[in-house]
Amino acid sequence: METAATPAASGLVFRDATDADVDALVALIESAYRGDSSRSGWTTEADILEGQRTDPEGVLQVIKSTDSRLLTVERDGQVVACCQLEHRGDHAYFGMFAVSPALQGAGLGKVIITEAERQARETWGATEMHMTVISVRNDLIAWYERRGYRRTGRMTPFPYGDERFGIPQRDDLQFELLVKELA
Repeated sequence: METAATPAASGLVFRDATDADVDALVALIESAYRGDSSRSGWTTEADILEGQRTDPEGVLQVIKSTDSRLLTVERDGQVVACCQLEHRGDHAYFGMFAVSPALQGAGLGKVIITEAERQARETWGATEMHMTVISVRNDLIAWYERRGYRRTGRMTPFPYGDERFGIPQRDDLQFELLVKELA
């Protein structure tokens, strides 16, 4: 399925991830958030977290879950972005969002989140989209707020000591729940 003809949406194909996509998706997610490659985009977490962002097992678990989808975005046959959508009753959860650092800042993220919201609404009848964002990621939270998400002030602890989620470089990390009503 292709999206509206905007420059950012040009040539995009949205599809569900398969087992064959796991390695490409892990590489994409890691490149968008960790290490030196992530610094070429604006979504980097390299200054607050080292180590991995995800692993093949975590990505495969999302792909295999009956209540979840890993929406994969391709352009010219290359995986350029992805996001997790999970059905949770009357709302959907949005996570594992990654856009190739080389393509960040050109409007691609807006196109993808709009499509994810549409699919959650139409596929599951979701009336809200929920996500959690590391609370110190002010630029990222502001980006989501411009997309209609609101801060709830509801925090959950960062999983310190569990290196599957990275190695924290500061001691004040926590996740804040952001919510958007889907019209």
